[in-house]
Amino acid sequence: MAKIGITETVLRDAHQSLIATRMRTEEFVDILPQMDKIGYHSLECWGGATFDACLRFLDEDPWERLRTIRKKCPDTKLQMLFRGQNMLGYRHYSDEVVDYFVKKSIDNGIDILRIFDALNDVRNLETAINAANKYGGHVQAAISYTTGPVFDVDYYCHYAKQLENAGASSICIKDMAGLLTPYGTYDLVKALKETVNIPIQLHTHYTSGLASMVLLKGIEAGVDVIDTAMSPLAMGTSHPATESMVAALKGTEYDTELDLKALSEVRDFFAPLRQKYLDNGLLDPKMLGVDANTLLYQVPGGMLSNLNSQLKQAGKEDQLEEVLAEVPRVRKDAGYPPLVTPSSQIVGTQAVFNVIMGERYKMVTKEFKDLVAGKYGATPCKIDPEFQKKIVGDDEIITCRPADLLNDTIEQFKSEISEYYEQEEDVLSYAQFGQVAVKFFEKRRDKKYGLDGKHDNIETKVHPV
Repeated sequence: MAKIGITETVLRDAHQSLIATRMRTEEFVDILPQMDKIGYHSLECWGGATFDACLRFLDEDPWERLRTIRKKCPDTKLQMLFRGQNMLGYRHYSDEVVDYFVKKSIDNGIDILRIFDALNDVRNLETAINAANKYGGHVQAAISYTTGPVFDVDYYCHYAKQLENAGASSICIKDMAGLLTPYGTYDLVKALKETVNIPIQLHTHYTSGLASMVLLKGIEAGVDVIDTAMSPLAMGTSHPATESMVAALKGTEYDTELDLKALSEVRDFFAPLRQKYLDNGLLDPKMLGVDANTLLYQVPGGMLSNLNSQLKQAGKEDQLEEVLAEVPRVRKDAGYPPLVTPSSQIVGTQAVFNVIMGERYKMVTKEFKDLVAGKYGATPCKIDPEFQKKIVGDDEIITCRPADLLNDTIEQFKSEISEYYEQEEDVLSYAQFGQVAVKFFEKRRDKKYGLDGKHDNIETKVHPV
């Protein structure tokens, strides 16, 4: 048995899960050289919602963040989360744009791309997988784990084989909602190890309180790498603590060979940051507890906070239980999509509308209509044709790969931002985030020329992060 690898998530998913991705580069940059010496399998530090948050909330260039981490961590593999044909945005993009984004991610320092699709539709991963292999990246194809009538071990083994055949170099079980149970994990990992001939990595969240046990049983079943977070930003809706898992495996056949004393120094750096986030309200103590509703309703922690926020804005906070009960019903109607970005937001928002309108599907969001119409890809279960007709009306049902209908080009996006263009990567920021990116470009330009950076005339649509 080889040693267990550790992917450290404190620079990306840990703070995305706990403080809505608000950690600034300047807050962690000083600890990077020490983290580079730890011996992690990889640092998960980019992608997911970090790109959006940098532009929208932090006035940071996400590309500059990546280059800074790369410079400070020359000896550790850098890893990102990539939403397949969605890249880091909330809709599908053309193959040309996806290919270019993968290239620039690798050019700027990414080694491992964890690529997933919200519907587990392998067609939505092929372009990104091919591009990552073409440009020399490591493709880690992820299974979006969920529960439901079709999601048994055979389903996941079949999908894993599809991913391996598509060109994946490793497989990640991505349990974004903390739904895995210890013994279920053991059986799943055992079956996957017998199905594919590439490494298996295990990613889970502590939301339901089972994550440490899930990792331990996964390791016993043959998992090669696990995701953990430094303890100040671990637990709750985040991940098991790095130091705890390293200590649990020390002296066993699964020993990570990481130095607890060195990890303690990294922990001491992040501890004051945790306190800072508690003091300024970014870190809600509720996010640090165990929420059994996760197992009942299959609602990820981040989605739960979004539902709370939407109900609060509508003055209907007292209807949270009704919304939580409605989420599985909407999910069933929509073909049982796994609840991960963007499907979690789509299903959750529709559930909120169904409850506050007092009538199911009286009002339907554009995104839900697109999901039911096949514009995000094939759902795991077929959608009832009568329901489809009710939601979509006379609009066309898409059965091809959605990206086959797209033809947006790099040149087109480049021409639209010619007045702001400073680096090749700007076109990709704009392609995904439109006016949010333009607002950032304006502030960047104003700083350069010493202006005040106020541009209140630009409207931005706030997406849940």
